[in-house]
Amino acid sequence: MDKLTLLWQTTGLYHMTAGQLLMILICLLLIYLAIRKGFEPLLLIPIGFGGLLANLPVAGMAAPGGLLMLIYEVGIPTSVFPLLIFMGVGAMTDFGPMLANPRTLLLGAAAQLGIFGTLLGALALTVWGVPGFDFTMREAASIAIIGGADGPTSIFVTSKLAPDLLGPIAVAAYSYMALVPLIQPPIMRALTTEKERAIVMTQLRPVSQVEKIIFPLVLLLLISLLLPDAAPLIGMFCLGNLMRECGVVERLADTTRNALINIVTIALGLAVGSKLSADSFLQLKTLGILVLGMVAFCVGTAGGVLMAKLMNLFSNHKINPLIGSAGVSAVPMAARVSNRVGLESNPHNFLLMHAMGPNVAGVIGSAVAAGILLTFVS
Repeated sequence: MDKLTLLWQTTGLYHMTAGQLLMILICLLLIYLAIRKGFEPLLLIPIGFGGLLANLPVAGMAAPGGLLMLIYEVGIPTSVFPLLIFMGVGAMTDFGPMLANPRTLLLGAAAQLGIFGTLLGALALTVWGVPGFDFTMREAASIAIIGGADGPTSIFVTSKLAPDLLGPIAVAAYSYMALVPLIQPPIMRALTTEKERAIVMTQLRPVSQVEKIIFPLVLLLLISLLLPDAAPLIGMFCLGNLMRECGVVERLADTTRNALINIVTIALGLAVGSKLSADSFLQLKTLGILVLGMVAFCVGTAGGVLMAKLMNLFSNHKINPLIGSAGVSAVPMAARVSNRVGLESNPHNFLLMHAMGPNVAGVIGSAVAAGILLTFVS
């Protein structure tokens, strides 16, 4: 064997498999969608690039001792990365609209219907033996949490219950979050009338700083004492929010919602990308995950809208049902979509601040749902 042949056999091209080539193309597609279409670029670019590195033949980037695996082991099994991101989200969240209209908590809770409905659906499809839908209880719970449209929560739950499915679940969660402007409006229009979409909601009352300071403390104690498995997510979320609202640690709040969350987002994306290797992603299960994730998201959207319509039957102060769709917790994109669809029916009806109530309530709801799943499925 001549030296040229030996040299050729040391290259990645020689060792490239069809599966690796396909995954490289998929990762390039994710990067394209992030750059060209604006689909969750903050996460899809590092996830896509991490997937490229993981599928480079011979390089061993995602193998034990490789850079991606080291990043993964530091932040995913320990849950450090999703929890730090949740703290950053808390530092960016304003609970004012929700506190001004506490009824919107119910809309955020109703939007979690997609999570539990999909869990039951996944188990039913498994029992019926449908190809591509062969999931354990732990896997079904991890897939169902996609319905909360909360990426860090999806990663947190999956890392605990089904780490082998982390790649496809994370990609599905962030992809559907990016597709909110395309997925939600048809569902919202189908479930509401023109008259309902034109409902004008009353001005929100001012919320004092004292209320905003007390709320994260009460929320933490209430949920954590009743549902300890939700304490990590709720705890970091409330810490970030308290730093934002207390007014005496602005430096910490600014670091948390900017520098820290940016650094962790890069690391989290690369860690998730390390799980996009061909042997773990190119399975029939992946298709089942994508289908069930879409169902969970759509059912969650419908649950929030239908809850608003139900509440209107018993209330003199009508709620525009469109804001119920924001309960899926894709902050703030879902609230913007509610506002946009509302303006189509009434150009003078601005729903953005009203929709932020169920939007942030959805973040709480998804964390509570995660705690319930971890409690009863682990």
